[in-house]
Amino acid sequence: MIALLMRDLRLAMRAGGGFGLGLAFFLIVTVLVPFGVGPESTLLAKIAPGILWLGALLACLLSLDRIFALDWEDGSLDLLATSPLPMEGVVSVKALAHWVTTGLPLCLAAPIFGVLLHLPDQGHTWVVLSLLIGTPALSVIGTFGAALTVGLKRGGLLLSLLVLPLYVPTLIFGAEVARRGIEGLSTTTPLLMLGGITFGTIALLPFASALVLRVNLR
Repeated sequence: MIALLMRDLRLAMRAGGGFGLGLAFFLIVTVLVPFGVGPESTLLAKIAPGILWLGALLACLLSLDRIFALDWEDGSLDLLATSPLPMEGVVSVKALAHWVTTGLPLCLAAPIFGVLLHLPDQGHTWVVLSLLIGTPALSVIGTFGAALTVGLKRGGLLLSLLVLPLYVPTLIFGAEVARRGIEGLSTTTPLLMLGGITFGTIALLPFASALVLRVNLR
């Protein structure tokens, strides 16, 4: 599994689907928002947690179609399906590789980009914490969507339409954690909900993704 993870990390960097593309998109979102809503610092500080979460969510979408596409094109996916490694393990490794190359850099860059949105000082910790808890769910859900659309021509748009509704609960509770943390309110409930979503997707969706892949490979 470690060898597969390292291979996927190298492929993600070489194929242009690594952290650079996601970070560039994330930066563009945070730069353009002040032009759209105005330079008022009070308003920007109020909407900053939601904008940062929305930017991270959309940035994760950019590389989802590459999770299985390269393996499908060169026949590696067929070899992985017949290898001793269970397909559920393959899917989990793919999701982990996507999070390391996309989700983790977004978490680390969020405080820096938050400065552009006048994010309050106490909000940096809460934004990073909520992203660290929530972005693994985005990668796992995205892996499930990629498994559904693998092998389809121009499946990128369909993948986005399938995945975006599933992202909504994570977006809601992730932004709520950051908002409540900034305002000094209790964050227990949204944190528990966000953590529950993440652990639930990690526990269940790899099996669903593996099942879908087996059907697509027949």
